Amino acid sequence: MRITYKGDYALKSILELSLNYGRNAVTIHEMAERLDIPVKFLEQVLLELKRGGFVESKRGKVGGYFLAKPPSQIKLGDVIRFIDGQIEPIACVDIRYKGCNDTYKCVFRKIWREVAKKTSEIIDNISFEDLVKEIKSDVLFYAI
Repeated sequence: MRITYKGDYALKSILELSLNYGRNAVTIHEMAERLDIPVKFLEQVLLELKRGGFVESKRGKVGGYFLAKPPSQIKLGDVIRFIDGQIEPIACVDIRYKGCNDTYKCVFRKIWREVAKKTSEIIDNISFEDLVKEIKSDVLFYAI
């Protein structure tokens, strides 16, 4: 699995909108500044996230971006796969792969399948609500 800059920015954007969930929409300029992402690149990322049903936008004076569904319903794995594709570390992990004649006896394939399985178990069980709770608990911990 390889997370691209676009994937990293998408994850950070969803997290930022999760932190603001239930409040006003967040403008693209506010997000770009807080996340240190170029506005033009962030526009592309948000447009793609919008196409994927993760975010929505609202025009006007109180316009901006907001989540299309609660942070509890968005998993890290959903966003990663949508932006960067499958998480398998190598193509032959896919059961339908036909590019190699030795897949049936390859010891590495078994290892890469296990890596993909464990990675999926992690990223498919972490919601953005979980991350928000973690951030808020860290803030409270450091405030004490």
